[in-house]
Amino acid sequence: MSSLTFSLFSSPTLIFLLAFLLRTVLLVYGIYQDSVSALKYTDIDYYVFTDAARAVSRGSSPYDRATYRYTPLLAWILLPTSWGGLWFNSGKALFAVSDLVAGGLIMILLKRRGLQEHKALRYACVWLLNPMVANISTRGSSEGFLCVLVMALLWAFETRQIALAGVLLGLSVHFKIYPFIYGISMLWALESNTARSSSNTMLQNALRFLNADRILLVSTSLLTFIALNVLMYNIYGAPFLQHTFFHHVTRIDHRHNFSPYNTLLYLSSAQKANKAVHGLASSFSFEALAFVPQLLLSTILIPLAIAKEDLPRTLLAQTLAFVTFNKVCTSQYFLWYLIFLPLYLPNSSLIAQTRLGATALALWLLGQAVWLQQGYDLEFLSKSTFVPGLFASSLAFFVINCWILGIIVADVTNTSAGTRTDIATLSQPSKSDRVLVMPTANDRASTSSEDKGKTSEGRSRGKSIVDMNDISNVHLGPRNRVLKSS
Repeated sequence: MSSLTFSLFSSPTLIFLLAFLLRTVLLVYGIYQDSVSALKYTDIDYYVFTDAARAVSRGSSPYDRATYRYTPLLAWILLPTSWGGLWFNSGKALFAVSDLVAGGLIMILLKRRGLQEHKALRYACVWLLNPMVANISTRGSSEGFLCVLVMALLWAFETRQIALAGVLLGLSVHFKIYPFIYGISMLWALESNTARSSSNTMLQNALRFLNADRILLVSTSLLTFIALNVLMYNIYGAPFLQHTFFHHVTRIDHRHNFSPYNTLLYLSSAQKANKAVHGLASSFSFEALAFVPQLLLSTILIPLAIAKEDLPRTLLAQTLAFVTFNKVCTSQYFLWYLIFLPLYLPNSSLIAQTRLGATALALWLLGQAVWLQQGYDLEFLSKSTFVPGLFASSLAFFVINCWILGIIVADVTNTSAGTRTDIATLSQPSKSDRVLVMPTANDRASTSSEDKGKTSEGRSRGKSIVDMNDISNVHLGPRNRVLKSS
């Protein structure tokens, strides 16, 4: 069985073929289920995407389709879905293929981190053969396409192609807002090689921070982001800004929402439906305040703490924090951080401690299952499960994610602390590891007469004794050779 497993994971062609077949089966099954069942396999967002693409194909704005809250680029990319017939599912196929491309980039990044191909392939399977990832993409979620951009961004950054990384960062943020948090970590990781000095002034430290790579990353990402936004604004006007960016600040979405804010959003939406109540509550909007803990953690605290230690792990921690603390959290958002999981696992405590890893996975899946059961009762059986069922399950899933986030951050800090401890230990050897450095000719010539008078039987050196009886039988090699004492 072990030889079969090894041969399986030693063949990238076979793994990618299995990943392709998994998505093909799900895609075909989805088409069949949509044709015979009232419960559709296709995600509701895919209908929004394709309706917007159909509007664009007719020369209209994608924002003519209500609830389209994305960049027009997505509607442009999905134009073939408006051709009718099986072309309607071409967007799903594109997102499924994007999964495979992202898996290939994961393989490249893992091998750059020193893993052999069969080990890199094994960890890449966490993404490639993950049924949740395949299901979400074949249902028509565009997250797989975004994950390709994010992995390409990380690859460009780690290969020191800073200008390309900046372009990909600007494109990613235009496509979906959240990747802007990665720019903070990348800037912090681009440390200057100039030696630090405590006597430097604030101006000197600021100038030192603004090194060439940081300036290049910021300028290319901003230019790309601004150019795309100006282009879209010139074509579609104010609706582009409103639906693509501003809408997310005050967004209220309590359906399919794992966030602990779910119940509060439901109550807030009810208040806004009642104009009299909404007028009283308009002075306070927790929807905007919900960003405070989310952004504080994902854009400031985590990058400053660990970005210089391990960038891929930092991006995982940032994304998990961003999704966990977001006021809207759906299953598609899980892909935002699952894409980084194969890069984290090889040296993680979740793998080193099997029981810990199994517990984390079981709790993460159980938290979703409990929430989905409550959501099913609410939406399909019309049972009022908001309190305590849905609210309690949301809080439980939130706590589970926070616990896993703590493990990830601790892994990075412990790894870096262990490295520093090892260096410190090597620089300060214990008494048992003291060394004898053979003196040079000049040192021997300057030896005092008092030292010459000492017997050859033994020489006292502090509290240690070096036996000199058999010194003539020891090959000393070149001068200045360092010998460990016994």
